[in-house]
Amino acid sequence: MSGIEFDLVLDAKGLMCPEPVMMLHNKVKELQSGGVLQVLATDPSTKRDIAKFCSFLGYNLLQHDEVEGVFTFYIQKP
Repeated sequence: MSGIEFDLVLDAKGLMCPEPVMMLHNKVKELQSGGVLQVLATDPSTKRDIAKFCSFLGYNLLQHDEVEGVFTFYIQKP
């Protein structure tokens, strides 16, 4: 467990590129400034894609990890 508190969850497990990032783009619109989104995914390309998404759009990738094939990301809206 990360211990990071989050406001919303995006479950993109079982989806392949580009679906997780497309869903992420829509979901972050629901966050208030400073809010944190937890993203769950199983596609290994999300490690690269979500990091690029955050960097390009100015979101903070607080933490990411992998447990038993599930990638978990914590993204904070600026």
